[in-house]
Amino acid sequence: MTAISSSVQLVQEAASAAADKLAVDIVAFDVSDQLAVADAFVLCSAPNDRQVRAIVEAIEERLSGLGQKPAHREGERENRWVLLDYLDVVVHVQHEEERVYYTLERLWADCPTIPLDQAVEVTS
Repeated sequence: MTAISSSVQLVQEAASAAADKLAVDIVAFDVSDQLAVADAFVLCSAPNDRQVRAIVEAIEERLSGLGQKPAHREGERENRWVLLDYLDVVVHVQHEEERVYYTLERLWADCPTIPLDQAVEVTS
């Protein structure tokens, strides 16, 4: 099974919003074969807490424009690792130190990546 097209669209929009706020190392994984609770994960990072917050706000604003609101949100108080759960798509915005420490990419290395728009890949 692969991520459905509506999930891929949310991935692209979230990644684009993150890139607009200078997120780095943006990657998306199709986790639909591994998890029953989500189709895709988006990972990105920023060098400081303020930028993490700005990226989160940009993603929420962009997806809100598409009629999407996160069903669950975690980590906003510290802005070191914020998780936005849109049910089919889960977005992880991490401070660079947390990204290096937790290496979520290794956990999902067996999952296929979702190709991102060229403009997003250029800023990564």
